[in-house]
Formats: sequence, structure tokens, C-alpha cells
Amino acid sequence: MTVKMILSEKGRNVATIEPNATLDTAAKLLAARRIGALVVLGADDRVVGILSERDIVRAVAERGAAALTEQLAQTMTRKVAICAEADTVGDIMEQMTSGKFRHLPVIEHGRLVGIVSIGDVVKHRLQEMELEQSALTDYIRTA
Repeated sequence: MTVKMILSEKGRNVATIEPNATLDTAAKLLAARRIGALVVLGADDRVVGILSERDIVRAVAERGAAALTEQLAQTMTRKVAICAEADTVGDIMEQMTSGKFRHLPVIEHGRLVGIVSIGDVVKHRLQEMELEQSALTDYIRTA
């Protein structure tokens, strides 16, 4: 299964935010949408960072509640790991595991076209395993 197949099922909507927004605004957006990360887009709609719940927690732990009034550009992760639509679930599972992150923006031709979370990966991996089990069960029954 590829990232493109995941996006075709889940959709391509991505919650984004500008780097000059405050952490407070970002936290409220994450809570309202019930998501774990926001992709940060620059003026040219290019990905310039990603902000996760973990980033906000770290900022508050280090700088106290005052961190919530800071621009998220001070806290966001600037070196964003990305994937492409042609990447497989195995590829992105490995990337997420080794990088210890849970969200991967999907980039095609330099543009953001979607986002894949660890939840999406687990869901689709479970579907693959169920199909494999079903095929093996059918094989055993007919053997």
C-alpha cells in the first residue's frame, strides 16, 4: 500500500498555520480539530516547519506559560521529515520509527498535498494483515 492510496481514502485536507501565529492559537486549533500536528506554511505556501503537541509541551515545560504568547516559529520543528505519494506504508513506518515522530507531510512537486499520521499507518497495516490472514485461511480451507 502506498501513501497515495492512504490519501485517497482519508482525504488530502491538511491543517496548516502561519509561523507568526502564537503557540496559544496553535494549541486551540489542535484541540478544536482533535489532531496532533499542524504544518507550518510560509508566505509562498511552502512547508517551513511542523508543530506538534509535543513541541508545545516542551516549550511550556522549558519557558512556562509565557511560551504560549510566543510566535510558533520559535518552537516549531524546522527540519521537517516528508514523504511522497509513491512511498509505501513500510517506508513511512520505518521513517516514523527511526525519527520518533508521528506525522509526515506529503510533498509532490514541492507542494503540500496531504499528511499521514501514525494512526493512518497502523490502520492500513492492520487492513493489510487482515487481508493476508483471510487469503491464508481461504488457501488452507481449499487445500
